[in-house]
Amino acid sequence: MGPAGGSARLGRFFGVYLLYCLNPRYQGRVYVGFTVNPARRVQQHNRGRKKGGAWRTSGRGPWEMVLIVHGFPSAVAALRFEWAWQHPHASRRLAHVAPRLRGEAAFAFHLRVLAHMLRAPPWARLPLTLRWLRADFRRELCPPPPSHVPLAFGPPPPPQVSASKHRASSFADTESQPDQDTEARCSLCTRALQDEEGPLCCPHPGCPLRAHVICLAEEFLQEEPGQLLPLEGQCPGA
Repeated sequence: MGPAGGSARLGRFFGVYLLYCLNPRYQGRVYVGFTVNPARRVQQHNRGRKKGGAWRTSGRGPWEMVLIVHGFPSAVAALRFEWAWQHPHASRRLAHVAPRLRGEAAFAFHLRVLAHMLRAPPWARLPLTLRWLRADFRRELCPPPPSHVPLAFGPPPPPQVSASKHRASSFADTESQPDQDTEARCSLCTRALQDEEGPLCCPHPGCPLRAHVICLAEEFLQEEPGQLLPLEGQCPGA
């Protein structure tokens, strides 16, 4: 299933990143942080605390942002992920993760923690993306990320245009554009679809389904009644 117009529902970028120190004097040190702008944030770290960097990274650069996890629904969700990654020993959700081993590099330890975090609730059910910003730092995670967490490379995509403008241009290019005089309705609850609600449509050619996000989520969760967020589902209209 995908959003109407073939684009993900637009929103702000929330990411949790891993820095790696390239300074020979401090080489091997890492730092976990939160950002809404990766390019600007790494510059702040390298310019020092007085320019917006963190005190733990100030004066120890250069730092390289080697990976970032993004796709969090809110800043609060990302900040909670950041805290748990920084303090795995204090997080009850990571009690099963062994402490840092003797001789284990900080980088390897943080990747091991991350691997378990992506498999632990509530993060295991979020639409996250694991993005390597430096491919030469890439390591295989063990355990591997869930199947719905894609692996990406390079900088995050640039900010998208506003939702209303994007949907307008998308609908203009769609052959099956509905009559503008006909009020669009949800295929599941039959209530009107408001433009700002970001209705979802089926990617299968010819399927007429258009639905509210909540309605489709409830439909998919019939197979998982104990969960709040669905990971996948079969289109009821296909």
